[in-house]
Amino acid sequence: MKIIASSAHQASVPGQKVLELPNDADPLNIDLAGVTRIDLQFPKFTDGRAYSQARLLRQRRQFTGEIRATGDVLIDQLVHMARCGFDVAVLRDGVDAADAQRQFDRFHGFYQGDAVQPRPHFAKAA
Repeated sequence: MKIIASSAHQASVPGQKVLELPNDADPLNIDLAGVTRIDLQFPKFTDGRAYSQARLLRQRRQFTGEIRATGDVLIDQLVHMARCGFDVAVLRDGVDAADAQRQFDRFHGFYQGDAVQPRPHFAKAA
């Protein structure tokens, strides 16, 4: 997962179709034609609807573009965000990117499957 500071985040990029998806939007009913990036909002850390949206976009809609986490992104949620299908996380002001990266160094693998690696660990070993 790529981690960027909030100052480096651009809501729109020339030449790319960026979609900012509200938390109450159903990702199964949106037009993804030409979309290269989808920004999913975490209005507060206790609102987890963006996790479900990311997972639906990756698994059911087979979206292969970038899914970006914005808003109240906490470093202890980054690993779970990556497992749900997020590619990029925009950190809040004052959060150190090195601290955020250490979260990924803490975990070397997972037993169950996820949006990135759908096959569970035991199925890979078999």
